[in-house]
Amino acid sequence: MSNTFGNIVRLTTFGESHGTAIGGVIDGFPANITIDEQFVQKELNRRRPGQSNITTGREEPDSVEFLSGIFEGKSTGCPIGFIVRNLNQRSNDYTNIMNVFRPSHADYTYAEKYGLRDYRGGGRSSARETISRVIGGALAKLALKELGISVTAYTSQVGNIQLDNDYKKYNLNKIEENIVRCPDTEKADQMIKLIEEVKADGDTIGGVVTCVIKGCPVGLGEPVFGKLHAALGSAMLGINAAKGFAYGEGFDNMNLRGSQQNDIFYNNNGKIATKTNNSGGIQGGISNGQDIYFRVAFKPVATILKEQHSVTKDGDDTTLLAHGRHDPCVLPRAVPVVEAMAALTVLDYYLLNKTIHL
Repeated sequence: MSNTFGNIVRLTTFGESHGTAIGGVIDGFPANITIDEQFVQKELNRRRPGQSNITTGREEPDSVEFLSGIFEGKSTGCPIGFIVRNLNQRSNDYTNIMNVFRPSHADYTYAEKYGLRDYRGGGRSSARETISRVIGGALAKLALKELGISVTAYTSQVGNIQLDNDYKKYNLNKIEENIVRCPDTEKADQMIKLIEEVKADGDTIGGVVTCVIKGCPVGLGEPVFGKLHAALGSAMLGINAAKGFAYGEGFDNMNLRGSQQNDIFYNNNGKIATKTNNSGGIQGGISNGQDIYFRVAFKPVATILKEQHSVTKDGDDTTLLAHGRHDPCVLPRAVPVVEAMAALTVLDYYLLNKTIHL
């Protein structure tokens, strides 16, 4: 079950970083949704490796092949199957670590849990698995578009360089104008320079992705154990290298009093709204019709091109110097993954709401 995500719309993924292909099956996807395959490919291109000098140098076209569930440009309501073939593996880059546990990787835990591990790029624990999520998310975006719901994410922090937490201060249409996917041009240049410096030093750096969901109707989410923000948090923390999730103002306003923090209701031309949105569009675990916004913290990529101390699978002391092609910062390629998981969650909860609360 750990390879399947969702309740009504269910994405099951398969494949390893250095296997034949990465793929998935989406079941429960609504019928008669126009499937723009060029849009899906464009979303994949935003995630693919080798897209700039601040991402991994692995060269993969990441071309999606749909196998089922689409007829004459429309979803049929049947399972949508797809694959993306791996074409540029360099498995020999990993032979030096086949018996060594890399610091802060899944090597040790996988070996202990399953009795073996795929050392070639991490196998199933590789971020390459997120290909399937981006494809599923792109399809979810197409369905949400017909409902007037949009999902937009951007890089809001790299290292100590960060944007103001108020997303309304930025033109989110500028996100794709630079390789770090930051809507502030000046800060984007600083972020890129920092990533280049870290890369030249053989090191890595982390940061934060902010996501904004607009047009979400009132009522998504269930009481107690089915809260919308809990589902979004689960979706985000399931992304490789994600270490933290905060929605609304999160930890930022914890020094305020309730009189300062509360979102006051008012009558906005016959429609109930709130004067502020510190709650991040979710109250009591249920969407309230305001923008939903949240942040996801990503750690520095665990693979660094510096010698580190570790142990072998037999517990013997050793040193490790990683080889191969790796991201110095996950943020630019994490942006479309965050969007994808948010889109899948919102579509799933929209359909769940329609099913339970007819």
